[in-house]
Amino acid sequence: MALFSRPRPPSPNLKKKEIPKDVWTKCPVTNEMIYTKELIKNNMVSPQGYHFSLCAPERIAMLADPESFIEYDQTIKTFDCLEFKGTISYMDKLRSHQDKTGLDEGVIVGTAKINDIPVSMAVMDFRFLGASMGSVVGERITRAIERGISKKFPVIIVSASGGARMYEGILSLMQMAKTSAALARLAAAKIPFISLLTNPTMAGVMASFASLGDVIISEPGALIGFAGPRVIEETTRQKLPKGFQTAEFLLEHGLIDQIVDRNNLRERITSILGYFGYNK
Repeated sequence: MALFSRPRPPSPNLKKKEIPKDVWTKCPVTNEMIYTKELIKNNMVSPQGYHFSLCAPERIAMLADPESFIEYDQTIKTFDCLEFKGTISYMDKLRSHQDKTGLDEGVIVGTAKINDIPVSMAVMDFRFLGASMGSVVGERITRAIERGISKKFPVIIVSASGGARMYEGILSLMQMAKTSAALARLAAAKIPFISLLTNPTMAGVMASFASLGDVIISEPGALIGFAGPRVIEETTRQKLPKGFQTAEFLLEHGLIDQIVDRNNLRERITSILGYFGYNK
């Protein structure tokens, strides 16, 4: 026993003060912690300029004039046309994502006003099965385009998708042709289409309607492309250049027209529509 040892008093049972969940959000680029309420006020754009994802209802609220959005085509529902077999059935997956997101599918379509200019809109929501394009997503987007033709409204589609929906096989791939054909009819009617690309916009969506805009806008840092970088490198056996498939790389190589900060999108879209003759 040590000469001057003495029993230690019992440690008080102190509990660490618990910080409520979601008070702080970590920036994936700088690793800095951002006060979530301030992030929400800034439309989920960090002080360093990183653009976090927005869900479709948030995107509509940000772009459209208050109470101007009217949703269409909610009655078009998805069904398991191929009776897809897997660990979890297709319909169970759909129900799970419907419960998590409060949406019935990966896109919301309707008409709205942006600074008093009537538009037909389709807004994809990546939370719902990666906003993959199945028959319902393709049909709703096609109808949004056709609504623009019938009402003579410019069309705005906000893309955020992993591509075609494998659970629907060839029926999913058919949506690429269907949406593109509808845009050809829109162009023939001389009605503009603004394509807004957000992170990520990939595969069958980018290979169809998302790349066919009269004006193609992207948010900063968005991942945009067809196949993923790893697949391309393995196929071509070549090292891809730095920044490949980012919005900045595509702007430099002429594949998109503008990169616009999210907080400037409303005014930029209004300005572009003004050049097409649609004024406030």
